Amino acid sequence: MRVLVVTAVPAERDAVTRALGPDVYGVDADGVDVIAAGVGPAAAAAGTATALALASATRPYGLVISAGIGGGFARVAPLASLVVADAIVAADLGAETPDGYLPVTALGFGTVEHLPPAALVRAVADATGAVTGTVLTVSTVTGSAARAAELRARHAYAAAEAMEGFGVAEAAARHGVPVLEIRAVSNAVGPRDRAAWRIGEALEALTGAFGKLVPVLEGWDGYDR
Repeated sequence: MRVLVVTAVPAERDAVTRALGPDVYGVDADGVDVIAAGVGPAAAAAGTATALALASATRPYGLVISAGIGGGFARVAPLASLVVADAIVAADLGAETPDGYLPVTALGFGTVEHLPPAALVRAVADATGAVTGTVLTVSTVTGSAARAAELRARHAYAAAEAMEGFGVAEAAARHGVPVLEIRAVSNAVGPRDRAAWRIGEALEALTGAFGKLVPVLEGWDGYDR
């Protein structure tokens, strides 16, 4: 099975590719392609859709993975931990109203959630030691305790937030390809404190995760889709 891994920036792409050499983890990753599509859901969707379209006529992808670092909700996903999404949710795709936020689905449009294959999520979490939960896609990174509390109130099972997963999932869905999202936690969701971020540790965790993930993917054809 051919796998497309979509990251936002080159540092994340390089963290993934470091895990794919047989001299590092002893894995065969010939069928894994990794791209840095850009920051945010629009760039992620465009990059993913382009890669899927180019591959469709020759050697199509059987799985797309949105991967990178992100913010973790502290009581669920501490710094340098891993999160595998059991739901990929667009957290700010909707409208503000006098009665509060409404998702776009409540307005009669589109979707706000994609569900990765449940058995694959469990297998990847078991192999990598990741927690499972909802990964929120936001266009504006959370920077206050009030915003973090609002997101948790709306999404009880939120474990992490990032900026690309839903865009990747939308593109994958349009091409009929299953999707997975895995995040290494670089910072806590809440007040913006750059001094507390652990980007290097999160990138190392991402590398370690993919070293353990690839053998799981090699046998994925037996999982539910």
